[in-house]
Amino acid sequence: RSEWVKTKIDENVGFVILSHENPLNPLSAGFVEAIYEQCKQLDEDTKVRCIVLKGSSKAFAAGADLKEMLPLTFASISETRYIEKNWSYFSNIQTPIFAAVKGFALGGGCEMAMSCDFIIAAEDAKFGQPEINVGAIPGAGGSQRLPRFIGKSKAMYAILTGDMIDAYEAEKCGLVAKVFKNEEFDDKISSIAAKIAGKSSALARLA
Repeated sequence: RSEWVKTKIDENVGFVILSHENPLNPLSAGFVEAIYEQCKQLDEDTKVRCIVLKGSSKAFAAGADLKEMLPLTFASISETRYIEKNWSYFSNIQTPIFAAVKGFALGGGCEMAMSCDFIIAAEDAKFGQPEINVGAIPGAGGSQRLPRFIGKSKAMYAILTGDMIDAYEAEKCGLVAKVFKNEEFDDKISSIAAKIAGKSSALARLA
């Protein structure tokens, strides 16, 4: 669903913007593939030295597309590599990439943000792995990455209760690098990206 993914290059910074017709950006398999393909294209563009992955003003992504997933059986998910395909590829991107999160980053949205190098949040951001509330568990890396970000105890609490983590708590426990007020968020994102893009691209990739 490439029409739901907008890209632009500003100086040496590539922006990938999730623009689903639903502002909560539900993550279907095709949508995730389109997001990854755009990130990959920017990764292969030698002019691009930093990639910013961002969503709408309402949500980075509020989770997987449950309408698509409900009819699927465990066998069909396994056979088609529904979760492994594309979801796991974001960590292969060598150009520095960070998630810019306003609003909800839940379930698959939180997992996608964590697969980036780091996360910058607006003050209204909300993170979480609420899969347990819909009869599932975090299947795209959430059960593995979240403990690495915030430790076992907080991660298990979040996964087992399904409770959301607000932006300032997320910064305090290490899930996000910085939190900015909504009105300055876009300017700060551009400033951080420009700073990274101004470094040696070879060293940034190695780092």
